[in-house]
Amino acid sequence: MAAFVLWPTSLGGCTTLTIVSGHSMEPTYYTGDLVIARCGTASVGDVIVYQPKDLGGARIIHRIVGGDATTGWTMKGDNNPSADPFNPGSSEVLGVAKVYLPKVGLIARGLTSPFVWGSFILIAIGLFIWPRAEESDDAGVDARDANESTASAGAAVVPTDHELHARSEAAAAPSWVPDTVPDMRLESR
Repeated sequence: MAAFVLWPTSLGGCTTLTIVSGHSMEPTYYTGDLVIARCGTASVGDVIVYQPKDLGGARIIHRIVGGDATTGWTMKGDNNPSADPFNPGSSEVLGVAKVYLPKVGLIARGLTSPFVWGSFILIAIGLFIWPRAEESDDAGVDARDANESTASAGAAVVPTDHELHARSEAAAAPSWVPDTVPDMRLESR
């Protein structure tokens, strides 16, 4: 359903997305607002997006202040003192403004910036060629080895009561038991 609603007119659909640029439609729309226009019947008072043949594909979003679809609409920006020099007919109207999203167009415009894409590419290249951290053989150094190296560097290591108790128990009992009993017979040569 969303794909049908947002299918652009350039691909045979009925939706035109326009990022407002300039001040001619203030206070209705501001620079960076994203306006969603849908095809339909326009009438005086509607804000429309139109594409005059004389401007090489540029879009204008202004309000209809007079005229008709047959002879051409009289257009004017809400913040402009006079009407537009263009009088678009129904073939030049891309859609009637239905919804606008404040400042969303700034994000969309930013994402299409060559600077932004260049930054993304540089970051991707950097992540690809950055050396990966390799585990070294010394990565398994335990706390005891760390304490010994700290002690040898001149720092005093003071064991806790728990460590002292554990050491005294370990000294009292052997920490290993042989798998086999050694052969104690003497051999003659």
